[in-house]
Amino acid sequence: MKICLVSDSHDNRSLLTAAVAEARELGAQVVWHCGDVVAPTALRPLQQFGLPVHVIHGNNMGDTYAMFMLAQEPNSVIFYHGQDAGLEQGGKRIFLVHYPHYAQALALTGDWDIVCCGHDHRPAIKTIANVKGGTTLLLNPGTVAGVGPRASYIFGDLETMEFEIRDVPGWKK
Repeated sequence: MKICLVSDSHDNRSLLTAAVAEARELGAQVVWHCGDVVAPTALRPLQQFGLPVHVIHGNNMGDTYAMFMLAQEPNSVIFYHGQDAGLEQGGKRIFLVHYPHYAQALALTGDWDIVCCGHDHRPAIKTIANVKGGTTLLLNPGTVAGVGPRASYIFGDLETMEFEIRDVPGWKK
């Protein structure tokens, strides 16, 4: 299963849509959003791709009631999980949380194959040694909105566990 991981879209519909469009062309089957959507209507353009979008709210929560209502609309692809989410997809255990320090702590537990975060707008792919003697992948896509050094997202494959940080098409410094 191929994934598109975004975070910190901060209402930038065009860059969020561009990232998901490119990831879908590359074969993405699901989108994970690690928060800071702000206005839930910023997710509406993603409906066109037909991919499930799992989203948490982050620290820029915006209108959580509107987010909940968007997820309840008929044929909505939006799955709103609140402050964090534990998912099982592609045979992997995934945890979405907004804050990197929480992500680091969760990765250390060994309870998850992949822990994803955002918040600091710094893209990173790290392998964390966990307390169970294995490793957990820690993914931070940076900010899809380009609030900071670059507009980025992560594209990856759960089967091969290969992930790459990509610049969002159309982003300009």
